[in-house]
Amino acid sequence: MTSPTTLLHRPDRFLLGVTVVLVIVGFFLFSSASLGLLARTGVRFSDVAITQFVVGVCGGFIALAIFMRIPYRTYRMFAPYAFVCTLVLVSLVFVPGLGYGANGARRWLSVFGFSFQPAELLKVTFVLCLAWYFSRYHAKLDDVRFAVGGLVALLAASATPLLLQPDTGTFTILCVTGGAMCIAAGVPVRYLALLVAFLAGGLLLLALSRPYLMERVTTFLDPGQDPRGAGYQIKQSLIAIGSGGLFGVGFGQSVQKFSYLPEPIGDSIFSVAGEEFGFVGTTAIIGLFVFFAMRGLTIAMRAPDRFGGLIVVGIITLLMTQTFFNIGSMVGLMPLTGEPLVFISHGGTSLLLALASVGIILNVSRYMVAPHVRTV
Repeated sequence: MTSPTTLLHRPDRFLLGVTVVLVIVGFFLFSSASLGLLARTGVRFSDVAITQFVVGVCGGFIALAIFMRIPYRTYRMFAPYAFVCTLVLVSLVFVPGLGYGANGARRWLSVFGFSFQPAELLKVTFVLCLAWYFSRYHAKLDDVRFAVGGLVALLAASATPLLLQPDTGTFTILCVTGGAMCIAAGVPVRYLALLVAFLAGGLLLLALSRPYLMERVTTFLDPGQDPRGAGYQIKQSLIAIGSGGLFGVGFGQSVQKFSYLPEPIGDSIFSVAGEEFGFVGTTAIIGLFVFFAMRGLTIAMRAPDRFGGLIVVGIITLLMTQTFFNIGSMVGLMPLTGEPLVFISHGGTSLLLALASVGIILNVSRYMVAPHVRTV
């Protein structure tokens, strides 16, 4: 059998193609949504666009090209160490002079005038470390300590710095991603049930202990109870999406982004898309994400070894969970999470790391084999 360390294929053109389309669509949407922010605050377009385009789009595709060429098996050697280093970075947000906060959360680091959110990097190293763990201890998954112990340990290590920021959204995404990787790794069903109960109980206790999380839940159940407070964003989001009708009011013509939608370039950007492109346009955007996910899972099934397959499952679950959290929040299917829309919302470092993650998947795709041909 051909060694998986030898390049066999070109990167998967379907995944690469849909990623390029999503980024292009996202930049046009971001440009349109930025008009609403500019009208409110008076900042220049360059102030918000330069990070998105230079760091996010240009830097992101450079990162994609680099990681697409790094053999994915290289990550096995340092995945645990990378995870630990990233935890240190996430903890540095609490150091005066390095970390800073906004909107009641302390999530950013500022180094030499460049700011970034280290939790975005933690998502990627979490996936790499868990893929390393399950590929190394796969033969011991009949033992509950190995079946769920590794995931619980990684989540416990991530919980303290993330929940103190607070960044409950990222922690929840890690829980979902870890669960999906457990299933893909072959953790026995009896242990999966135990894991689901453990995670669900933990998230419930977290919600009960934090008033702002309970407020989001109660607002989700009854958005009309506080239309000027907690329910304001979902109300305006639904108005924007409903105003778009079937085909939308036209690119750049959204009214809600100017005075009503909070964070039009952030977590409300899907609502701007709904108003400008309507049901047909937003369905097309969701269709692109679905195709992206299905193509990624196809690559995972054809990965030459367990480590590569788990990396792809983890990254796809990570990106698609964040996407679902954003869209689901905006259409009232789930409580508000504040998560940005992948490839589209404002956030240069977030977009850069998302594209770097796609580069890792594309590298795995270069070694794809027939589904029944796989090494340990």
